[in-house]
Amino acid sequence: MGFTIKGTLAEVSRHRNAYILALSASMGSIFYGWDTGLMGGILTLASFQDYFGINKMSASAQANFNGNIVSIMQGGCFFGVLGTSWISSRFGRKWSLIASGIIYIIGSLLQAIVGLGSNQVVALRVLYFSRFFAGLGVGMVSALAPSYVSECMPRHIRGRCTGLVQFSNNVGMMLSFWVNYSSSINLPSGDMQWRMPFLVQLVPGVLFVLMMLPQPESPRWLVERGRYAEAAETLAYVVRTSVDDKAVLLTLDEIKADFVGKQRVSMLMQFRMMGESRKIALRCLIPSIATFFQQWTGTNAINYFSPQIFAGLGISGTTSGLFATGIYGLVKVIAVGLTLALAVESWGRKMCLFVGGLGQGFAMLWIGGFSAVHPQTTIVPASYVSIVAVYLYAVFYCIGWGPLPWVVASEVSPNHLRPAVMTCAVCVNWLFSFTISRLTPVMLDHITYGTFLLFGLCCIVMSAWVYFFLPETKGYALEDIKYLFEKDIIVRSLEDSPGGRVFLGGRRATSVEELRRAADVRDSSSSEISIERKGDEERIEIAEVADLQI
Repeated sequence: MGFTIKGTLAEVSRHRNAYILALSASMGSIFYGWDTGLMGGILTLASFQDYFGINKMSASAQANFNGNIVSIMQGGCFFGVLGTSWISSRFGRKWSLIASGIIYIIGSLLQAIVGLGSNQVVALRVLYFSRFFAGLGVGMVSALAPSYVSECMPRHIRGRCTGLVQFSNNVGMMLSFWVNYSSSINLPSGDMQWRMPFLVQLVPGVLFVLMMLPQPESPRWLVERGRYAEAAETLAYVVRTSVDDKAVLLTLDEIKADFVGKQRVSMLMQFRMMGESRKIALRCLIPSIATFFQQWTGTNAINYFSPQIFAGLGISGTTSGLFATGIYGLVKVIAVGLTLALAVESWGRKMCLFVGGLGQGFAMLWIGGFSAVHPQTTIVPASYVSIVAVYLYAVFYCIGWGPLPWVVASEVSPNHLRPAVMTCAVCVNWLFSFTISRLTPVMLDHITYGTFLLFGLCCIVMSAWVYFFLPETKGYALEDIKYLFEKDIIVRSLEDSPGGRVFLGGRRATSVEELRRAADVRDSSSSEISIERKGDEERIEIAEVADLQI
């Protein structure tokens, strides 16, 4: 164990520039998670309900208000994503990320001062506007951060570093849960009790902007713009070597080869090119499928409305509900941290998604079944099992469908189409985040336990999709992932699935190495690519530094 810890620390030290870059970009995801966890707790505070007159509404009107005030931010996120692909293609990933942080800071400040010097009606309008405006920045960073990190990372730590985006999301969510809890017990009932959580969320926004300023631009964006020397400098910086290093030059050659004939593709053309071939269309569709499924796990139903859900399971009182929610956030942070440290690069993306989906599904089905047979809020022995099931749901979500959809989406996307593909994927994410956040309080009010049964069945369906249709992407350079979708996709997916070869008999997918050799021969014979390929001998020669390739 000591040797393992020592080796891990040595590896982190060796690639510290890469980890610092990933951590800097992931800071943006902290305020993404912060707002996700913040509003659900604030809605339960009596001081907030008094200030905006929520406690005078009927139960149905309260459910509608809760859905509206939560989902308005998702609406902003959706529209923020729409402009992200053009902005990031025009100005680069780094400066677009910084711009998203500034937008978020302005929106958060407006939320904190809402109502000062105005009446209740105006205050509510400003609250809606400020949450929508902050959502523009949150949506931008949710689309940009995974792409930026994935494009900069060495392949053997790419999944872990891209997963830091979701880890930071959960850190932000956990911190917001505990800030809400602290506010409820340490501040007297009044305006400051609900303003303080809004004020504190400015901190991660400011830190994000400051940490991003010294970071380099994405090497793949630089290659697309023909700025090869700067791209080499970024590649060398990330792996802490010289620009003349063989691994850096090989990676730069592969990126340049992948972009031949595709430089400066306009955003409209990128969207058109997403259907230029079957394999390209499939690679462009998978990220949107992954983010669609992520929302139908039901995670936002718990993230936003966990105090109400815990109340339904027998934990009564605002403070008790917020405390239970805080523990829920802590469990998620620990689970994501362990997944990124131990599982994402050893189990692989596919196994994490498969196991996580099944675990989530069974936990949700239990919660739904218990709520059906015991609709009262009184405590019985099975209530404790259901509360544990909520925490187990969080663990399995963090093993798979929390961090991994963003890893898969950023890896599978074609390099020259990544801005457009990630825009579509994140738009799907926020569209259904908005839909589910808007409908969840209404569903909990009308169909009660059916809400959990629906999400549980969705988790089982997405696990089946991963098992049969998603190849493993772990260990491949971004430029080589295209070969996974060249042919035999279902066969390859089943080969990578636990016990999947039982369905195949003697069939096997063509290896990536064979497909790459065939592509090299085609490219050489047709003279379509002038960049000299070194051949398999050189690949073997530099095998000892292959983990430096990005």
